[in-house]
Amino acid sequence: MRAAVFAEVGDEPSIEEVYPTDLESDEVLVSIAGVGICHTDLTAINGTVPLPTPYVVGHEGAGVVEAVGSAVTELVVGDHVVLTFDHCRECASCRSGHPAYCELFAALNYFGTRLDGTPTLHSGEREVHGSWFGQSSFATHAVASTRNAVKVDDRLPIDILGPLGCGLLTGAGAVLNVHRPSEGQSIGVWGIGTVGLSAVMAAKASGCDPIIAVDPNAERLAVARKLGATHTFDPTVVSDLVWEILQLAGGLDYTIDAVGSGVVVRQALESLRSPGACATLGLQKLENEITVDQGHLLLGRTLTGVIEGDADPHRFIPELIALWQEGKFPFDELITTYDFTDIASALADFRTGTAIKPVLIPENSRLEDTPV
Repeated sequence: MRAAVFAEVGDEPSIEEVYPTDLESDEVLVSIAGVGICHTDLTAINGTVPLPTPYVVGHEGAGVVEAVGSAVTELVVGDHVVLTFDHCRECASCRSGHPAYCELFAALNYFGTRLDGTPTLHSGEREVHGSWFGQSSFATHAVASTRNAVKVDDRLPIDILGPLGCGLLTGAGAVLNVHRPSEGQSIGVWGIGTVGLSAVMAAKASGCDPIIAVDPNAERLAVARKLGATHTFDPTVVSDLVWEILQLAGGLDYTIDAVGSGVVVRQALESLRSPGACATLGLQKLENEITVDQGHLLLGRTLTGVIEGDADPHRFIPELIALWQEGKFPFDELITTYDFTDIASALADFRTGTAIKPVLIPENSRLEDTPV
């Protein structure tokens, strides 16, 4: 198999031959048909989330099951799957339907190895750290588990479904799983990338009105209007954004922060009516101090953090696919595809905002007689 290997933090990726280690009993080997690039991948590439080197990231993979471990019964070779975050299925959060808050989330998704410390990849003479979000799918193949591989209909275009496993799930989930607005309620979204646009589409599907989008990128605001935003603002040219929003809507029922800066969190919180709720999703760094007005909260407003849309992927990904098939969640309009070997260009376009959701498309051949 080939993978985009990062030898050191901040390096450009190198396409290299690597090999999967023997599958554990609950694991599957997936031939990747397409993998999205997400902002969280950049946090590993730039060292914000530290990983041992060398490593392979990528956590919005989708493809076809090519091999299964000895205890796997939920999936068979040939199944089409969307890969998502890993979770234990056993802790209180997982059992109560909130696997994004799994007690082992960090160990299963961020450490670069399995829970027992063994790697999923090697290059012959050295370990290659994988297991990024239980998959490391910037590769032609990925080792995942039945916990984070969601079976989907094999008639769907599997190559573009990978972003449903993280970015799309996060923004839409914050609206549909956390805020749960009623028809006619108002919402504002700060940060119009994949996550923010997913929130806009989910708000439109929920019948929200008005739907306000805030971003300094005029092209992104145009996309937001196309996908359902009723009003858009560039915060760099509006002298008092909160006042403008309060004048427009009398305060919003719900807001979404998909940026993670203190300024944006305050704006999103202060734009709420009383009562109202703001969900913060953006990740700037692992320690990110912000300041809010406690008196503002005392008036019945809520600020809550949300990871992975508080979604159970095995339930929520099929729901998002159903919305897409009904024309209510047109996520495919956000996608730009790149050949897997052109990952450097895809990363550059993602960083500059040229591409909203780059998806890498490998040209896979089946693994035969692969050394492990």
